[in-house]
Amino acid sequence: MADPTGRSELGEALLFLTDDQLRKGIEAMFFAYRGFTADPDRILVDQGYGRAHHRALHFIARSPGTTVNNLLNILGVTKQSLNRVLRTLIEDGLVENTVGLKDKRERNLTLTDAGQTLERELSFAQSARMRKAYKQAGPEAVHGFREVLEAMMDPEMRKMYIKLSEKGGA
Repeated sequence: MADPTGRSELGEALLFLTDDQLRKGIEAMFFAYRGFTADPDRILVDQGYGRAHHRALHFIARSPGTTVNNLLNILGVTKQSLNRVLRTLIEDGLVENTVGLKDKRERNLTLTDAGQTLERELSFAQSARMRKAYKQAGPEAVHGFREVLEAMMDPEMRKMYIKLSEKGGA
C-alpha cells in the first residue's frame, strides 16, 4: 500500500537492509551480469571478438559520428585499449573512421552496414532477455530497478547516461 509520499511499506523496510541482504544483492548483480552478457558473448566468440568490441559497437550505434575522445570518455578505457579494439573493427569492415569536418584532428566513428547488422544481433539478444525479465517483474519493479541502477552510477556517469538517454541513445 503506497503512502502519500509514494513509498510503499515494503520500500520503507528496504531502506534498512542487512549486510546479508546487501551481499545477496551484490551476488544477484554478478549473476545477472553473467546472464546479460552470455548471449552476446556466444555471438562474439565465433567472430573472435570480446566484450570491449561489443561496448564499442553499442555506443557507436547509439551515437553515429561520435568521436574517439567521446567514446573514450563513455567507456572509461585507455586510448591504447580502445585503439586496439577499433583497429580490429575497422579492419574487419564493421566501423568507419572518418576525419572530422570541423576539426581535422578528430576521428568520427560510424558503423558500416555489417557493423549495424552485428550490433543489432547483439542488442536483440540482450533486449530479449531484458524484455522477458521486465515482463516477469512488472512495471513497478522495472521502474525501481532503473532507479537503483541510476542511483549506483557515479555523478559523471549519470550525466553521460542522461545525455545519451535524451538523444535516444540509452
